Amino acid sequence: MNLENSDSNFFPEKVSKEEISEDMAFEKVKSILSEQFDKDESDITLETTLDEDLEADSLDLVDLISSIEEEFDFEINVEDSVIDSIKTVDDIVKFILETKKSN
Repeated sequence: MNLENSDSNFFPEKVSKEEISEDMAFEKVKSILSEQFDKDESDITLETTLDEDLEADSLDLVDLISSIEEEFDFEINVEDSVIDSIKTVDDIVKFILETKKSN
């Protein structure tokens, strides 16, 4: 199912601080990961690991960071040690929620 072409307005173009929920962040992250890693969204869970399950390398992570920045309308400091601690989809979702709260 292609959500971008659906009549549903479930995913606004950019997500504002007031609108974000854990479920919305997870759904958007699944969509990004599905497209970037050519995986079915149903195979991506909160427990999905970036390195083992998605076989992401450092270039993939740079692309992922760029996609997240664009989708969630904030900048990620790539030098930040928090990036190194992100291992699962759940880690990404939590990072997004915390970053949106602090912006």
